[in-house]
Amino acid sequence: MTQSWPVTLRHGEVTLRPLKVSDARRWHQLRLENQSWLQEWEATLPISASVPALTYRQSARKMLKEAKSGSCMPFIVEYQGIVCGQLTVSGITFGSLRSCHFGYWIAEDYAGRSIMTTAAALVTDHLFYTVNLHRVEVAVRPENIPSNRLMLRLGFDLEGVRKQFLHINGDWSDHNIYVLRDDQVLTSRIAHISK
Repeated sequence: MTQSWPVTLRHGEVTLRPLKVSDARRWHQLRLENQSWLQEWEATLPISASVPALTYRQSARKMLKEAKSGSCMPFIVEYQGIVCGQLTVSGITFGSLRSCHFGYWIAEDYAGRSIMTTAAALVTDHLFYTVNLHRVEVAVRPENIPSNRLMLRLGFDLEGVRKQFLHINGDWSDHNIYVLRDDQVLTSRIAHISK
């Protein structure tokens, strides 16, 4: 049987590798440099500010624990060996559902280079062909034109809109829900974007 986690996925100059607690320094630096770029799309806590958000190390340990149980796959995205973003598969469920969802972010200097398109294609292939899931879902804010285009480019269908779905940048935000099912996957996502 092929190993589904931990796994490193590569195509060309794009690599998805398992997130590590030791990525903290580079991750913080990248997030600080891209604060204004990411803020508009950033998940926030809808509860009192007296409840502290998790630190990177706490969050990484939590995700790695979930990864060990098979419900999460936290990846660091690298381009030419340099950390430039993150893609996290969450909510992996087996049994009669066989589903998951994923989200991602990329540093501004690396946006528009098809890096995240390749990363999303790699992880989608992995989820269907190695993990053998039935359904992969991605939630994208309607205002995020590049991410909406990315999902359509990879063959995801717009299933609908979830009203006030996630708390983003201090407010409840609607999200377009994109879905791809195993019966729709006729060719590799990588082959699909390479045309």
